[in-house]
Amino acid sequence: MQKPVIFTISAIWDDEASVWSGHCDDIPAAADAPTLDELFSKISAMALDLLPDNHPGLDPASLYLQITALREAEPAAA
Repeated sequence: MQKPVIFTISAIWDDEASVWSGHCDDIPAAADAPTLDELFSKISAMALDLLPDNHPGLDPASLYLQITALREAEPAAA
């Protein structure tokens, strides 16, 4: 088994569209989804499809994805 390879998905909340927009330049892939879980699922599928073309020789079992999510802080409810 190869050493784990970690790619980062950068995600930001689009308040106007009510979706998370994310991209990963290492794959490359981009997607939108209403939840972070759905965004992760979409980009995971893309990553596995695109891996042979963009990272030949990389074992899919060694691929790990992490999400860095950015969203404006909301005040606590009173």
